[in-house]
Amino acid sequence: MQTQPDLNNTWRKVASSIYRKPVDSKILGFVELDITGLEEYIRRKRSEGLKITLTHIFTLGIARALATEIPELNSYVRRGNIARRAHVDAMVSVLLKEQQMGTIHVPDADKLTLKEVSLYMHDEIKKSRKGDENKTMRLKGLVASIPWPFRNWLYKLLKMITVDWGVSLPSIGLGVNSFGSFMVTNIGSIGLDMGFPALFPVSNVAMVFVMGGVCDKPWVVDGQICIRKIISLGAALDHRAADASHGGRLFNYLKNIAVHPEILEVKP
Repeated sequence: MQTQPDLNNTWRKVASSIYRKPVDSKILGFVELDITGLEEYIRRKRSEGLKITLTHIFTLGIARALATEIPELNSYVRRGNIARRAHVDAMVSVLLKEQQMGTIHVPDADKLTLKEVSLYMHDEIKKSRKGDENKTMRLKGLVASIPWPFRNWLYKLLKMITVDWGVSLPSIGLGVNSFGSFMVTNIGSIGLDMGFPALFPVSNVAMVFVMGGVCDKPWVVDGQICIRKIISLGAALDHRAADASHGGRLFNYLKNIAVHPEILEVKP
């Protein structure tokens, strides 16, 4: 049985004091990943009726990594200490009607299969496009409707209660788990090849993951230069809860998923 890491070691306690979020506590990193075989896998599965995309695969891959390989990323800062989350939930940005961005909350994402996460996200996107907004989207609309500077004061008050004090407000959809364990956004779908995400201050997530565009690039395979399908993947980590090594472990896990995506077809 894997030994659970100490989330509140000496450095973590110091980091939670000297860094603020997200002004100066952000670690940025990115990798380029050969997904030639992965795209072929997706095409094959879609022809079989399983409507999956790269977003489904990376969302599910990250969730399983946080559950089994990198539990340190499934945490948040609460009153100067690092707290472990009870579940691995995903928050996925999606493109809704009129080019507006929305979010989908996927609870217990690590326990799903590719088929299950595909069906769940499809249903949630369908609801959102029909106007059935979740609590997060409704709260965003409420805050946006308040005139400035009262909007700023309300935001700071909500952030102080939920993020700084760690108090949940379920009636308005705000709490330590409202934005999941991590956030995923696919900027490649809007024409950007690469980007570095921001840590959404009120979310209190330890990581935001970004998927860039896919393009043909010369790549070395077995000592030979070939044209391959390459995607750029980026992440922003909260340095109070995580280090660059955690990002490296995550990217290594995803590299393995890209080679063996069939792992995600079965229950973990």
